[in-house]
Amino acid sequence: MTRIIFLLIPLMTCVAAWGQTTALSGKVTGANDQPIPGVTVYVLNTNVGASTDADGAFALGNLPAGTYKIQVSAIGYATQERTITVGEGSNESLAIALQESATELDAVVVTADKKEENLQKVPFTVNAISSRQVEQYRLWNSKDITAIVPNLYSANPGDGRNVTSIRGITSTSYDPAVATYIDGVNQFGLDTYIAQLFDVERIEVLSGPQSTLYGRNAMGGVINIITKKPTNVTSGFGEINIGNYGQQRYAVGFRTPLVKNKLYLGATGVYDRMNGFYQNDFYQNDFDKKHSLTGNYYLRYNASRAWALTLNVKHNANRNNGTFPLASSKDEAFANPFRVNQNAVTQLVDNIFNSSLVASYAGRGMNFTSQTSYQTNYRYYKDPIDGDFSPIDGVTIINNYGSKWNNVKVWTQEFKFSSPATASNFKWTAGTYMFHQESPVKQATRFGADAGLMGVPDTNFSTINTSTGTGSGIAFYGQGTYTFLDKFDVTLGIRYDYEHKKQSVKGEYQHDPDPDPIFVTQPDTTATANFHAVSPKASVAYHASEFNTLYATYSRGYRAGGLTQLGADPSQPPLYSYKPEYSDNVEVGTKNVFFDNRLQVNLSLFYIHVTDAQVPTLVLPEAITITKNAGTLTSKGIDLHVATMPVKGLQIEYNLGISQAKYTNLKVASNGNEVDWTGHKQIFTPAYTSMAAVQYGLAVGEVKLLVRGEWMALGKQYFDLGNTVSQSSYSVLNARAGASYHSFDLMFWGRNLGDQKYIAYAYDFGATHLGDPRNYGVTLRKTF
Repeated sequence: MTRIIFLLIPLMTCVAAWGQTTALSGKVTGANDQPIPGVTVYVLNTNVGASTDADGAFALGNLPAGTYKIQVSAIGYATQERTITVGEGSNESLAIALQESATELDAVVVTADKKEENLQKVPFTVNAISSRQVEQYRLWNSKDITAIVPNLYSANPGDGRNVTSIRGITSTSYDPAVATYIDGVNQFGLDTYIAQLFDVERIEVLSGPQSTLYGRNAMGGVINIITKKPTNVTSGFGEINIGNYGQQRYAVGFRTPLVKNKLYLGATGVYDRMNGFYQNDFYQNDFDKKHSLTGNYYLRYNASRAWALTLNVKHNANRNNGTFPLASSKDEAFANPFRVNQNAVTQLVDNIFNSSLVASYAGRGMNFTSQTSYQTNYRYYKDPIDGDFSPIDGVTIINNYGSKWNNVKVWTQEFKFSSPATASNFKWTAGTYMFHQESPVKQATRFGADAGLMGVPDTNFSTINTSTGTGSGIAFYGQGTYTFLDKFDVTLGIRYDYEHKKQSVKGEYQHDPDPDPIFVTQPDTTATANFHAVSPKASVAYHASEFNTLYATYSRGYRAGGLTQLGADPSQPPLYSYKPEYSDNVEVGTKNVFFDNRLQVNLSLFYIHVTDAQVPTLVLPEAITITKNAGTLTSKGIDLHVATMPVKGLQIEYNLGISQAKYTNLKVASNGNEVDWTGHKQIFTPAYTSMAAVQYGLAVGEVKLLVRGEWMALGKQYFDLGNTVSQSSYSVLNARAGASYHSFDLMFWGRNLGDQKYIAYAYDFGATHLGDPRNYGVTLRKTF
């Protein structure tokens, strides 16, 4: 498969007629039967939606007869989901009463199974963070959801790319173990995803293997980030954030109909900057000073009642003057916190571009979606970057060789078919997914005048590694759920993946000051590899009532295999093929809502067994990762989510994750010998994650006062497979307080108020990055 060219082609030249339809309208009211304007009323799994007028009235138009689920949401009110049955050939009117968001929990609709449904009915663990909660938690980056979701840990090694673990299944290479989707687009790898969070509608975290519907690299789970879409109501916001360490964050966005019911536009932009948490003793200045500009743009066209086209473009331009703020060891990091001593300082240039075109059809007999996406990431260091994390002229890394190199490109195409919104006992989803990736990498490791201090016999020379890699793949998947006796759901699914990888490598030696390589250390060599995977899934759910569900699920996970990079060690040959990594997951759980949606309790127990575990070894000083299949892993534990609103204005949430993940077999090569690390704990996996949040809001006239506290605790974890670099259990306190007046919010916030020192990320050779210190600030927000 030399290249896959994705084309969005016309499909279904003839579709089923709508047949006899019913006009559906209604009115939405609040307290004392007061009409609520600007309410969004949406029919799930269709392209049909409306907004209420000044009198609280809405009209959805004509719908075919059948049973539908609708979602009703408005700012300041708890979101409702209800089931309606529409007859044929009549006019029907709905009366909907919303409760204030301070009095009951939201009914959350998610797309976990690639269709819209109530979170409490999904037969596996899904945690959803709403747009309101994104503001309450002050989430600016996807790594901030650590511990908010049970058994989720996400860390940034310092270069802006998050490494995420769920239930002990963690990303250990450029093929992540946890897949990230933004507005339905697979972010594919650690390079091409945008970690910045802004204008978010909700974040869905699917725990456990999701390979049947989501494919490669969803072994640990999936993070679905959904941004806000334009509707028939013009809306927007402006936000200013100012904090210590020179933190500044400005965001603005608006959504509006250009032609009501037909053409919509949405645009959001964020600019942020900070002086950095670290100081560089070598130059006596701020080290990790950075700024970025991020944008998200929508254009949606409703071609007809059934067809809609959506064009979405996202970009992120990040500049970091001090990437990898690492101390040389754990002891050094804690002895001199947030200080480095590096002589080679540069600016990281990181440009990400994501785009997608979606064509969706929602008809009487079937739904269809085509999504075409294109992603690029051009990432390089303007000047050589310090590779020994010290003031000596030892090792630097060079990768600024022009836009031909270190510029990753990914094309994806998905065609998805599913049952219509009116489907009753049998609901199904099927489709195909294709991708093509290009990864041209050129990087030099330069050994300077002080290389002898590191045991290198030569000085002032560079080894240049060049790699051109391509990958292509195709998958077919299907999943169906049958409901019988109105209480039991049985789900079966399966997916087949095929992937082809090709990689060419070349090694060269260059001596200063000669600009050209003197000789070749590794001739230009090419290798290919093919991988196959079958990912089944089965589950059964028992709905004891509308508010109580019991379930059991089996699913299989799959992480793609690959080819190793080129390093300087001749004992580690390049282009070594390593196999895919597989996992088997069993989960049982219960989801419950009590007291008129004032208390929610979800509990699950899981067991995961991983075979052919991909174990990475970082080869220094080249900063090359060699991956091999070297072990088996088991992970078992508990996820608990509790949320309640016992009295008006008081919100309490508690999330607990307990995970025991260890290698039942692990033998790796080290210094020419085999080391047996069987029984060692998995990396980036805290023994537990705990999050407790308490918030109280009080209305005083037209002013709403709010105070919120959060306590997050993480258990002991390890950062190397030898279990020599560890972080003991620790806790962090966050707080937020302020007032709202009409459409203005003024909030003061603080994070890590106790100024806890802890390791957020460490490499297996000991280089350590601390978690953020105490920081605080103020947010002024205006919505309209």
